[in-house]
Amino acid sequence: MFGIWPANSVGDDIEIYSDESRSEVIKVLHTLRQQNEKSEGLPNFALSDFIAPKETGLTDYIGGFAVTTGIGIEKWIEKYQNDQDDYNKIMMQALSDRLAEAFAELLHKKVRTEFWGYDKSENLNYEELILEKYRGIRPAPGYPACPDHTEKWLLFELLEAEKNTGIKLTESLAMYPASSVSGMYFAHPESKYFGLGKINKDQAEDYAKRKGMTMEETERWLSPILSYK
Repeated sequence: MFGIWPANSVGDDIEIYSDESRSEVIKVLHTLRQQNEKSEGLPNFALSDFIAPKETGLTDYIGGFAVTTGIGIEKWIEKYQNDQDDYNKIMMQALSDRLAEAFAELLHKKVRTEFWGYDKSENLNYEELILEKYRGIRPAPGYPACPDHTEKWLLFELLEAEKNTGIKLTESLAMYPASSVSGMYFAHPESKYFGLGKINKDQAEDYAKRKGMTMEETERWLSPILSYK
């Protein structure tokens, strides 16, 4: 399942609109900004930097996706466990995981060249695809540029992912089946992956306000990246 929506950034947030009129905000994605000290002239990135700011009046978009190849493997995993067949259990899980990653790569290519079509002339070989020479990125909540797993709730609501794919989110916001991949599509030609690093208390407090969460809850989800804990 994938979707592409009109969007603009407002500070470190990304507003997603119901249609091209951009008059109704249906969801707000929240991003975090690097706070580590850098050399002069180097920016501290947030994913919202790759979406056109609302005040510019420029039209921009954001995408989201969720794919799985893990449906139905549980009975085989259970069988191999009962047979104490660790080799086939590991191979089944590894193959399913690799197929999910391949599925995500294929869908991203189709989005770039067909469905969204922001780079219809793309003509890359397999090596260039592996090296991610294409335009755009697909970061996922819980990964270095967006370490807050709670943004998956917003993504899954936008996509109606559980209904459309069968993927469920666990209490810890892991995806089930495990052989699943989800994330967001950014098309900006200068968009790139980055590591957020540690953030300070001032940003954590601002983030809690933007998300409407308590500070305690925010710190619990962001505990691995807090500089002051």
